[in-house]
Amino acid sequence: MMNNTIKGMQLRSAKTHVIGVVCEGLTHPHTSKMLDELTRQLNERGYLTLLLNINSQDHYPMMLRKAGQLPVDGLVFLSNQVDEPSISTAVANYPFPFIHLCPATTAPGLSADDYAAGAALGRLLLSQGYQRFGYMQSQDASSTLQQRMKGYIASLDAADKSLNQRLIADGHSRERAYQSMLAYLKKSRAAERIEALFCENDLLAFGAIQAIRDFGQATHIGVVGFGDVDEARSSTWHLTSWAQRCDLLVSEALNRLLDNRVAEEGAWRQGELQIRHSHRRKEMPGEMATCGCAGRH
Repeated sequence: MMNNTIKGMQLRSAKTHVIGVVCEGLTHPHTSKMLDELTRQLNERGYLTLLLNINSQDHYPMMLRKAGQLPVDGLVFLSNQVDEPSISTAVANYPFPFIHLCPATTAPGLSADDYAAGAALGRLLLSQGYQRFGYMQSQDASSTLQQRMKGYIASLDAADKSLNQRLIADGHSRERAYQSMLAYLKKSRAAERIEALFCENDLLAFGAIQAIRDFGQATHIGVVGFGDVDEARSSTWHLTSWAQRCDLLVSEALNRLLDNRVAEEGAWRQGELQIRHSHRRKEMPGEMATCGCAGRH
């Protein structure tokens, strides 16, 4: 795992005990979850959090220029839209360390073992007896996010199955996921349609599930997500998802940023399945209906 903390750069001699956190809005539930944990741990370490919220990737250069003048001891990137040029600019020009705590479009971030997570979710869907499989992602997935799909495909290959359909949500919103899924359902033949879908994150899974329900026609597709945000547990979705250890990820990031301590492997790399109902096959006549099923409508 690449350490994104700037090599060879020292904290300013007079520490302010303020850490800047860069993000693009707080509408994504995973960002909110990570920010809450990051703020909690910084408080415990005696640091204050300075939130640097930007509107778009185009605003990064200006924000970084201004950040260079701020009394901060370091920056944590929580945005999944930051790119490698922005990181490179920061590394070259600003006198404090950085770490990237969210897998992004082109820049690597500190992340749990996404390949193992993808493989575990694939095996779970295979255990349900599904025969045709899909994967939904944002348009420009990072190398880290691609590892989720690669692990998923590897589990299918091991069972002599294939990834039959890749869907592009064209963004990290449930509305884009909804439109992508609905368009696929409308154009696909029922006999050839996927039976199971792994979504890159929970937000995409929510959109896909709603599209399946709205499409109707007794369509059932088992759906799993990634991230286990709070909403995944609700009876509206009852989403089966992969849970990362956000507390351990944040702890590792701060160890690197503040103490220059790096653990390449460890518990922070692990996660676990949160099994609910959304991945299950459609209930048979006479069985008790399961709440949150993706096919409910």
